[in-house]
This record gives sequence, structure tokens and C-alpha cells, in this order.
Amino acid sequence: MRFSDISGNEDLKKVLAGMVCQDRIPHALMIYENDGGGAIPMVLAFLQHLNCHDRGEQDSCGSCPACNRMEKLLHADVKFIFPVTKGTKVTVDKPMSRDYMSYWRELLLSNPYFMESELNDALGIEGKSSIIALAEATAIRETLMTASVEGGYRAFVVYLPEKMNAETANRLLKSVEEPPEKTLFIFITHAPERVLSTISSRCVGLRLLPLAKEDVATVLTGRFGTEAGRAAEVAAHCGGSVGKALSMLAEGADIAEEERLWSSMLEAVASKDMLTLTEIAEEMGSVSSREGAKALCRYASENLRKIFMIQQGLPQLASLTTREAELLGDLPKRLRKTFTRRAVSNLDRAQMLVGRNVNLKLVFSDLAVKLYMIQNGQ
Repeated sequence: MRFSDISGNEDLKKVLAGMVCQDRIPHALMIYENDGGGAIPMVLAFLQHLNCHDRGEQDSCGSCPACNRMEKLLHADVKFIFPVTKGTKVTVDKPMSRDYMSYWRELLLSNPYFMESELNDALGIEGKSSIIALAEATAIRETLMTASVEGGYRAFVVYLPEKMNAETANRLLKSVEEPPEKTLFIFITHAPERVLSTISSRCVGLRLLPLAKEDVATVLTGRFGTEAGRAAEVAAHCGGSVGKALSMLAEGADIAEEERLWSSMLEAVASKDMLTLTEIAEEMGSVSSREGAKALCRYASENLRKIFMIQQGLPQLASLTTREAELLGDLPKRLRKTFTRRAVSNLDRAQMLVGRNVNLKLVFSDLAVKLYMIQNGQ
């Protein structure tokens, strides 16, 4: 993976390339991304540039032995740590990342923009609570007592450090704070506020921004072979996350139907038309699958974010499509200023209930009533 293979986040690429070019590599980095946002491709490009035998100022050569090993995720001095638990594919009592490494590598090679839920599915631990256990920190400390295999930088990439408990963080603290020469820790988080301060305070923090919809469409068409029209449609509704866009494509998301149902519900809420609202909720509860219901909730949450931006006088940040603008009309003016914030929390709850196999008609009927009450100041 080279920086030139990655769309968007040009400023971050320059920062990372500059670290390599100037030989000013921090001992620990923490990269904050939205789920499926592309932090792993960025980290792989950075590590390939760092270990390249014939690198340029802005990128790796892409053809030397070190680059070839990185491309295949076989570089001996790059270790991956991620949250795991006992599952259907690995049944040892206290599994570690290394026990799942073949599944991790297979997923990364096929789709480095994967969502957290897709990782759990690939590891066979879907529906379970996973952690980065104390044994992982112990294994890292043992590795640090040996010399690097290839003589260059040694890197530990920790995915989702927010799932690291206090005991693990404390065991790892000294290694992160004062690592051996040419040793680098890279943490990739979706929730930096949940990462223990003993770890986050030792890291240089970087933000991987959500991609522009044009960049998402470029990735979908160029890397994954998505038809251009469909790529543009999904890119406009994924919140800048390639992983989410791919999930929507896999689910066969019907964007037009989601737009119609949600805008109709908002119109009924704003008009205080309880009868129509009930009918729309009934229709939402008749979607063909639970994945479709989840996709509808995600679309609604993103749409509310756009309404909030318009209400705050920042329409340029809403990035409305022409169709969205037509469907919304004057709804941002008619909805209460407090509506979006409270509605999002109810949508999150609805999505959670869908995941727990609660009857869809009950979920959306309850949501409709809650939205009606919020709009009416209750």
C-alpha cells in the first residue's frame, strides 16, 4: 500500500511522509477514524514508506523486497494486535490476536476498509464482547526483548485500544512511554474518549477525516469495481466512510426508498399528522430484512446531522444531494432546534433493538411516537 494508492486526507499523508523524510518518528501515534474510514490503509502506507529500501520523499518505491512484504502483510517487524475472544473459529480458552492472524490477514487483503462488525464476523466472534487482554501486553514486552528481524523499524499496530482494560494498559505503559530504539506503536481508535489516558497521553494524536463523497466514489470504482452511478449514489449517503459504503452495497441498500420513507416520517412529524406517521412507521416495519432496517436507521441519523448543520446556518457542511434538498424542503425550519439531538439518540436505540431481534413494527412504531413527542416539546 502506497500513499498514492489512497484517496483523500492529503494533509495527513504529507504529515506522515514528512515524519519519515525528516527522520522524526514519534514513539507512539494514535489515529482517530470513523468506523470503516481507512486508517488501516493509511497506516500500512506509512509503515511501507518507513521501511522501504529505496523510498522517495513522499512515498515508498512499491517494488523493493520490504515493500513487497508489506503489500502481502508479511513484514516480520510489523505486529497487529486487535480485540478477540473465544469464538467459532478459535476455541482456545484465552485466545490472542496471533491465534486469529490468518483471518485478520485475509480480511485486510480483501478489504482494508472493513467495519468493526465485519472484523468480528471474519473472526467468528459476532455478537460477543471482545477485549485486548493482559496477555497481549505481555507478548509485546517479550518481543521487545529481542532484536528486530529485518534491522529497521519495528511497529506494533493496535486496533481499537478502547477495548484495552486498565491492567493491560498499565502493563504496556512503560513500553509505550520508553520503547527501544526504532520501535513504534500505532493505535487506531474509533472512540478516543474511551482510550485510557495512561495510553492516549503518551501518543501523538492524528485525525483521519471522513472522505469527500467524490473520494469515496473513486475508491469504490477504482479498487472494488463498483459501477460509477451506484458508487456515486452510495458515496453520498455513507458519511465519508468507505467501509460503510461497502456495507451498504453488500446489503443492497435501496437509497431512494430510504429517502422516501424517512422524509415522509419527518414531514408527518413536522405537520403533527399522527395518522400518517403511524402509516409510515408500519411501512418501515415491513422492510425486507433486519440489515435493511439498520441501514434505514443509519441513513436517518446521517440525514439528521445534515439538518442540524442547516439549522446552525452551515448548509455548506451538510453536503446535501439535489434529491435530498428537494425532499427536505423547509423541514429544517419547521423542526425544533432541539429535535435533531434528541432524535439521534432514539434512532441509536432503534438500531440497537433491531440488532436484538425486536419486532420491527414495534421498533418503528415506538420511534414514531418518540419523534412526535420530541417535536411537541415533550
